[in-house]
Amino acid sequence: MSKRDETNRRPETIAAVHGVATDPAFAAVAPPLYLTSTYAFSGFETPGRYDYTRSGNPTRDVLAEALAKLEGGAGAVVTASGMAALDLLIGRLGPADTVLAPHDCYGGTMRLLKARAERGQFALRFVDQGDPAALAGALADHPTLVFVESPSNPLMRVVDIAAISAEARRVGTRVAVDNTFLSPALQCPIALGADYVIHSTTKYLNGHSDVVGGAVIAADPAEVEALRHWATVVGSVGAPFDAWLTLRGLRTLFARLDGQQRNAMAIAQRLEAHPAVSRVHYPGLDSHPGHAVAARQQRGFGAMLSFELAGGLAAVRRFVTALDMFILAESLGGVESLVAHPVTMTHADMGEDARAVAGITDGLLRLSVGLEAEDDLIDDLDRALHAASAA
Repeated sequence: MSKRDETNRRPETIAAVHGVATDPAFAAVAPPLYLTSTYAFSGFETPGRYDYTRSGNPTRDVLAEALAKLEGGAGAVVTASGMAALDLLIGRLGPADTVLAPHDCYGGTMRLLKARAERGQFALRFVDQGDPAALAGALADHPTLVFVESPSNPLMRVVDIAAISAEARRVGTRVAVDNTFLSPALQCPIALGADYVIHSTTKYLNGHSDVVGGAVIAADPAEVEALRHWATVVGSVGAPFDAWLTLRGLRTLFARLDGQQRNAMAIAQRLEAHPAVSRVHYPGLDSHPGHAVAARQQRGFGAMLSFELAGGLAAVRRFVTALDMFILAESLGGVESLVAHPVTMTHADMGEDARAVAGITDGLLRLSVGLEAEDDLIDDLDRALHAASAA
């Protein structure tokens, strides 16, 4: 069967049906899962489209096509994890290259960048990308790659992707944006000028906390081919079954995020008004410093937020212990609501000094808001906040 025409289809439709009813063997509606590791040649020196799953797999390719279409890229490479996606991109750099990264990025990202830089693979510089003067000064040195995280993890800081991309282009620097927190349902960095988009597909794209995966989407077809080649060389590609599960999760991406971000807004407003909370970090609030930029470059404010308890670490311990609906766990983006304490969990490896510079305090908690009933989630938080306030 031939591929369906998706030329004028909206993103919601692409997410729901890309690859559907295109099975050439039996006309299966759901895209088949090809678990084979290798493929038969039709004859001597006559391979088919696929020869070995490390270099290509039909199931993984359907997911890559869908992600590229949703992000507006020329193509995508599906990897074994979000960290593998980042490493695929930076792994081609050399000692003469420089990576410019945000000073408050995800702890795992910082750990990987530092580990590669410490081995002399490239030079690394951290900068507050929300500070125009600091960013301009760093770009004046002509870095090879600017890595952007917006909203940031865990402080939900927002930077102007279009402005950063324009400034980077003027000095010949490429831009990569981690779009994990919003997904293409809410933000498309390539349309804002970015060269690459990185995802931990573990999170919103899959949406069910049962797959670990990643992806890199590139705007330039030549870069897509270079990334595919490098993924074959280093073997960082994702497994076919993981790709199949992620594609199944992608079908409901827009519907899931619609409900999740409604819950997140209600929770953010409730937290902002509570005396036990000293600060709420959610771009959907008018009080958020990046609200105007987020409203301009995003189609919604997402379902991630963080907040700081006035009582510090002791209050955090009481709060987390009293929770029932919110599960204390790392990761995010699933249909269930999670709470994480960055200092002791996701950003523990970042180091105390780096956390202090970034503004990650002992009292900070990060929420990944799920699809439970809004009232149940707010009741759970109210009980926990009452416990956190108890001396």
